[in-house]
Amino acid sequence: MSTQGAPASTVLPERLTAFVRALRGHGIRVGPAETVDAAAVLQVLGLADRERIREGLAAALLRADRQRTVFDATFDLYFPLGTGELAATRAAPAADLTELRDRLAEALAANDASALTQLAGEAVDMLGGYGSTGSTGTGGWSAHQTLDRLRPQTLLARVLASGRTGGSGGTDGSGGSGASGGFTERLEADEIRRRIEDFRGRVRGEARRRVAERRGTDEIARRGVAPSADQVDFLVANREQLAELRRTLQPLARKLATRLAARRRRAARGQIDIRRTLRRSLSTGGVPLRPAHRRHRPARPEIVLLCDVSGSVAGFANFTMLLVQAMRDQFSRVRVYAFVNRVDEVTHLITTGGADPAGLGQRIATEATVSGWHGSSDYGSALGEFAERHLDAVGPRTSVLVLGDARTNGFDPNVPALRRVAARARRVHWLNPEGPAHWGTGDSAAHAYAEVVDMHACPNARRLGELVTRLLPV
Repeated sequence: MSTQGAPASTVLPERLTAFVRALRGHGIRVGPAETVDAAAVLQVLGLADRERIREGLAAALLRADRQRTVFDATFDLYFPLGTGELAATRAAPAADLTELRDRLAEALAANDASALTQLAGEAVDMLGGYGSTGSTGTGGWSAHQTLDRLRPQTLLARVLASGRTGGSGGTDGSGGSGASGGFTERLEADEIRRRIEDFRGRVRGEARRRVAERRGTDEIARRGVAPSADQVDFLVANREQLAELRRTLQPLARKLATRLAARRRRAARGQIDIRRTLRRSLSTGGVPLRPAHRRHRPARPEIVLLCDVSGSVAGFANFTMLLVQAMRDQFSRVRVYAFVNRVDEVTHLITTGGADPAGLGQRIATEATVSGWHGSSDYGSALGEFAERHLDAVGPRTSVLVLGDARTNGFDPNVPALRRVAARARRVHWLNPEGPAHWGTGDSAAHAYAEVVDMHACPNARRLGELVTRLLPV
């Protein structure tokens, strides 16, 4: 790690505090106590082994596994392997793209970490530069451009073939050898894919490091490090990010259930009964030493979800449905209705299909009647059908959560239908994955609906967890 010529005693505290500040900017909660622990880690471990420092700081600063990806990317910026062009890259530059790919295939087959790091630097230097990358230039380095030209994913078959040369046996006619060989091949392919993805990460890290030297580490840490899955906006999340969100579903459900149970315990005590407290205080000279409480007998509430599952907000709706279903023990009853322009109950699909959360959207599309004469969302038609056919699911103990962006595609928003639902329910909350700045723009009827029910911006899973904990009744 380079300290750019300054004494470590003066650079490290500044670098550590900047590193902690960047982690906080990405939603990782790091307090003064954790920062002091991290400083102690650096004092004990020294600077000789960068990977030991990485693991030590991770142990001191992190509280959840899902934070590790953000931590590693930020760590590479504030504690880089070096500055400028790495010495290993200068030692043996590749002559051309073909040679670089040959050496990369060899390194992947051998799983040589140091060689992969060197090749990542060479690849960025050879293929990733754009504009003028000199000290006074305005260009930079692009990991996307590097990987697009290098195409490491196309080396899978070649690496597998090189690993099998010299053969360790093939099938010999004995029973089960074919199945065993096929299973082994799949394991080998998965391992090579993992190594390729690891190399892609090294390329991204190298390009990010070089750009940070040009434009400032703090700036790149803020803009160039991908957020954790729970902070990715539902409306822009890709397939991999949604899959990562689904992996966090059960831990998040347990955390929210614990919070709701704590709220329920506090609510069970009830409010102070002023009249009874004053009566009791007569025996103690008017001093209320023994407050009396109105006994509160909480009953587990009922939850009804009304979810827009059209393409634009399907990821948000599916995740929320699965989350509430995972918390069903906290409620006396959970019923889920999905719609595009028609409404159908899908509670049974979520309950019976829990083993495959990734396929929930497909199950709803094929097994439920959620669209009719067109495929665009029509909130007015859906709310009207719910008010006509399914209003018996809503009662005085029911909290209704409406999930959707309130974009009507030009159709009548049918506000009176929502008013009928709100008049019958205990409470209605609308969770909108769009931010308030977009409400009322284009075909959005968010402001019209907000006059009837409480509307809350819910762009990501972290915000969803906060709203579920705060809004759901106990």
